[in-house]
Amino acid sequence: MEACPYGDLHIYYLQGRCPADEEETLGACYLGNWEEESCSFLFFTAPADRRVERLLQAHTHLTLLDRFCIPYKDWQQDFSRPLCIGRLHITAPWTDGACPDDALVLRLDPGVVFGSGVHPTTRDCLAALQEVFEEAAPQTVLDLGTGTGVLALAAARLGAEEVLAVDCNPLAVKTARKNVCLNGFGDRVRVVKGRAEDFLDSPAQLLIANIHWEIMDKLLRDRRFLDNKRFILSGLMRSEARRAEDLLEELPVRVRETREHENTWHTLWGEVTR
Repeated sequence: MEACPYGDLHIYYLQGRCPADEEETLGACYLGNWEEESCSFLFFTAPADRRVERLLQAHTHLTLLDRFCIPYKDWQQDFSRPLCIGRLHITAPWTDGACPDDALVLRLDPGVVFGSGVHPTTRDCLAALQEVFEEAAPQTVLDLGTGTGVLALAAARLGAEEVLAVDCNPLAVKTARKNVCLNGFGDRVRVVKGRAEDFLDSPAQLLIANIHWEIMDKLLRDRRFLDNKRFILSGLMRSEARRAEDLLEELPVRVRETREHENTWHTLWGEVTR
């Protein structure tokens, strides 16, 4: 078993977008850049003050707003044992613990990206996925807002033949592609960078969207949403779930199940009826 490659995370919070070609100069301890609107969060496994200082000197549009250090276990879940949702067992390469013989095992290195499986919306999506596949296994899946790729990987592990995983964040795309290779799904799961709403021209037998409400709202108002036979929608807080249900009531769809966690996070799965 491998040792966990992450200890303390050293994070540099910058105003401005870090040029992609500069990331190769940030050294072996550099993990990646999480872009959020007009800001960059540079992650390192060790202090990198000098490297970041040289970066700022070379690119005057960048400004250091803050720097902080966080233990990895406070950033992501503790992967000391597998995370089990139904038959799906999610393990990191450094996880200690055996899985049952009939378990569907996913190897996942989330790095610093959202989507380890512990969040209620991810757990509920994984549970809903298993229900969908038990009823009638979709062969094509579109995963919008893939993050680490965990839901796309689960779809492939459950039997999907073609999975298209989309995320607009470069670090998420890089992480998801790494996890596709980690599970040997390179022939079935394709990860691409882009906006979720731009991929409704690639309809599938199952659409998964665990995504911000602003994007979900656009998806539900786009008639191409109906080109997908079934759907799992998540990332919805209570008021957002109500708005999503209102939009779905105007469409030829049937919501099969609604899951909620502590009346805060909501997940819907259903089917197009036309």
